[in-house]
Amino acid sequence: MAGLDFTTVYESIAVTSTTAGAGADVVYTVPSSHDAQVTLIIAANGGATHTVSVQVYHAESATYKYLLRAHSVAGGESYNVLGSSRLFLHAGDKIVVSKSAGTLDLSISGKQFYNPVRTI
Repeated sequence: MAGLDFTTVYESIAVTSTTAGAGADVVYTVPSSHDAQVTLIIAANGGATHTVSVQVYHAESATYKYLLRAHSVAGGESYNVLGSSRLFLHAGDKIVVSKSAGTLDLSISGKQFYNPVRTI
């Protein structure tokens, strides 16, 4: 994707869902006619130690896959889900999140690339 025009994307939510899959909170959905490169996913815990799960919904196969499953994040701490890796997504793909309890926020940052052949 180097050399292509892109727009930056940043989304952040206060996680409320305690259910994975279709019941999880949607943090980001790749728009129609776009591809995305996610460069950062941060889970921040504002209270006592709780677990967080992050999944990718793959629109083409209509399946959810875990990036992070029930990972414990200490109170007042944050966790970088991707580390130095990158996540590439296509139109209709989603990043969703759930928690065990408590106060958790999830933030993502990346780039969106216009791709007219990608549809949902």
